[in-house]
Amino acid sequence: MRQYTVTGMSCAACSARVEKAVSGVPGVTGCSVSLLTNSMSVDGEASPEQIAEAVEAAGYHAFLQKEAQISVDTEREKDEEQARLFTRLISSLVFLGFLMYLAMGHGMWGWPVPEVLAVNPLLQGVIQLLLTLIVMIINRQFFRSGLNALVHRAPNMDTLVALGAGASFVYSVCVLVQIRYESPMGHDGIHGYGLYFESAAMILTLITLGKLLEARSKGKTTDALRSLVKKVPQMARIWQEGQEKEIPADRVRVGQIYVVRPGESIPVDGVVLAGSSGVDESLLTGESIPVDKAEGDSVFAATMNCSGYLRCRATRVGSETAFARIVRMVSEGAATKAPIAKIADKVAGVFVPVVIMIAIVTCCIWMLTGAEPGYALARAVSVLVISCPCALGLATPVAIMVGSGTGARNGILFKTAEVLEKTGRTGVILLDKTGTLTWGKPVVTDIVPDEGDEKELLETAYLLEKHSAHPLAGAIVEYAEKYLDAAVSGESACEVGSGGTEVQGLDRGLTDVEVQDFEVLPGCGVKAYYKGERLLGGNRKCVNDCIIPESRLEKKSLDLAKQGKTPLFFVRGNRMLGIIAVADVLKPDSPGAVKSLQKLGMRVVMLTGDNAYTAEEIGRQAGVDEVMAGMLPEEKALTVERFREQGLVTMVGDGINDAPALTAADIGIAIGNGTDVAMDAADIVLLKNSLTDVVAAIRLSKATLRNIKQNLFWAFLYNSLGIPLAAGAFTGVLGWELSPMFAAAAMSLSSFCVVTNALRLNRVRLYDGECDTDRVDEIQDTEKIKDLKEEKQMVKVIEIQGMMCGHCSARVKKVLEALPQVEEAAVSHETGEARITLTADIPDEALKEVIEAQDYTVVAIR
Repeated sequence: MRQYTVTGMSCAACSARVEKAVSGVPGVTGCSVSLLTNSMSVDGEASPEQIAEAVEAAGYHAFLQKEAQISVDTEREKDEEQARLFTRLISSLVFLGFLMYLAMGHGMWGWPVPEVLAVNPLLQGVIQLLLTLIVMIINRQFFRSGLNALVHRAPNMDTLVALGAGASFVYSVCVLVQIRYESPMGHDGIHGYGLYFESAAMILTLITLGKLLEARSKGKTTDALRSLVKKVPQMARIWQEGQEKEIPADRVRVGQIYVVRPGESIPVDGVVLAGSSGVDESLLTGESIPVDKAEGDSVFAATMNCSGYLRCRATRVGSETAFARIVRMVSEGAATKAPIAKIADKVAGVFVPVVIMIAIVTCCIWMLTGAEPGYALARAVSVLVISCPCALGLATPVAIMVGSGTGARNGILFKTAEVLEKTGRTGVILLDKTGTLTWGKPVVTDIVPDEGDEKELLETAYLLEKHSAHPLAGAIVEYAEKYLDAAVSGESACEVGSGGTEVQGLDRGLTDVEVQDFEVLPGCGVKAYYKGERLLGGNRKCVNDCIIPESRLEKKSLDLAKQGKTPLFFVRGNRMLGIIAVADVLKPDSPGAVKSLQKLGMRVVMLTGDNAYTAEEIGRQAGVDEVMAGMLPEEKALTVERFREQGLVTMVGDGINDAPALTAADIGIAIGNGTDVAMDAADIVLLKNSLTDVVAAIRLSKATLRNIKQNLFWAFLYNSLGIPLAAGAFTGVLGWELSPMFAAAAMSLSSFCVVTNALRLNRVRLYDGECDTDRVDEIQDTEKIKDLKEEKQMVKVIEIQGMMCGHCSARVKKVLEALPQVEEAAVSHETGEARITLTADIPDEALKEVIEAQDYTVVAIR
């Protein structure tokens, strides 16, 4: 996708014209024009030269942007535009004041004027002409843009303003000439002839005021995005030949060495070569606590170096930095169009020609009914100036821009406007377990000694697991090292174990001790020798010959497994030392987030590749509606189709294994600290590692869609009532008339009201659930969801002996799920059980038969 800056657009009709012209270029597969940011996104193989030519042919200008972001130059241009509008407004008001005094004050209310004017009314008319002409020259941009658009057969809002003001001026000049010939000195007065000089000048002045208010309000809609861009430092200090040299940050190249002093922002992504410091990464992660950085650690552009001096090597620069990707994602998302905007775009595309025809017909009808030419012209001019395609064209993009900016400030990045619109209509939320509901990092939860004390158990586990690369081993090593550090520092190194005794500080010398003949036992655990004794650590299969069936320890291991924990057995010599249980624990905010999603009327389902016991326990703690365990990545993607009939499906995940489901879902959400693959596959990226941001994204989507509907309703209502009122349709019935001046004032305020309403999204309380209501009625096929929630599914648990590894579990799972009555089977070789969900009853003998045919033994079925 390429981003272009488009100049010369003044209303929704302009953006519709540009979009139509570019969409017709061979090789263009998609085009979206944003009037709000004066930008254009183009997909396809067409060259920038072809795009620029198409835009030029439509009467506008386009320039290719080097990076998809709001630059400092663009911001300066917007400030200069507001300054020009303000100057035009003040200048117009000065001359308009004199004109209104002469035309209205003296003519209608008898305010005093110099004697030379009082005795020569015709001279008053000439001065009105000159004052109006000055105001028209000050606001000549309306005529230049409007007539240029008319020449290109693409009339826009400026065309309406130019026609309205021009018609009033030309008519008044003609009347003034008539006065000159009928009453050379104007002794009969000019006010009875119906001059409209003041209307022409007032129209231009009020429209300029509206443009200024609109420009300032539109500027506020991009504040969030511009504030992001400002976070990147403009200068960087590179290290050359032992000295620091300051250069522009955009000139830093990959591989160059740069330094960052305390209190400075990091200019580009890099890796630390020397020094240590705390770095505030809240802009990227949302976490306010600085992250410690030392040699070998990665640092990111726009983050703040809080304390130490860092020397780094640049790894990603310019538009390739992590921060630039975030800005690009936000700006591209804001530049896209939501489906709900298509109706407004279609109307805006034909709006101006239709209004011109209505104005002509209005004038003709009033002339045919016997009205004076001045009155008929006033009605036509009112129709021209009250009509506002901008309100229609801005209704959606301003809400999308403000909504995207509000999300970006809170670490919620929507890739497209369509996603921002439809996220709030989600019916089913699918949550990955690891890293989404849980921390994604295992920790030690229980220490259960058997033939030894807890200290010996932990020391043996440490000696074994410090050589293993398995994540579970890392949890045990990290846990044990806390006590090693405590023992050295002399601090209390006690921890209450599951048996109620204290784990004393371990011997620091263990860090230097090496075991012999270390060996990984695939699918089981690890083995080594220390001082001639065999050390074993792993699952039940690993220590099968050392554990007594039906013993207290075996029962405890089953209890731990049912709690969602992984029991690891440790043996020294022939002694069973005990169990260390490890688990990936639930995030503290996950249950609250799940409850909030349910309150918003969504069905929450947890998907995981873990065994059924672990999954069920985590699901119970989180409070989800349904748990689906033992799922492979491709099975997660298929599950999306199963739930789609219940409404829009949103998948939340963080890993590579979640990418297929994220792609298959209607909306994919990649949660913070996820892999690049997951973030690329997702439609929404959450920078913080918190499930509450999923709830916040949905609340923001609902608020944005509600705001868009309000804007469209106002825009359609304004034009539907305003145009007939201006045409005089209610004159005969209600006596209502609308002068061109009031019509111009109404038109000026229409766009301002739409933009101001959109700015209210900045005040949306994303993390406040008090306004949430149970809206199950909004979900498609509600009754089906209710039936599913109330349905009592039949579940059977089968105890199986002989399963030794994951292949055994998969084998049993396959034969069970081949049975037509079995909807799902969750099998664990660690617990020796299979948990099956049935769609219909099936005899126990049939289940036993298919399992024992695979050479396993069925102990019990319950």
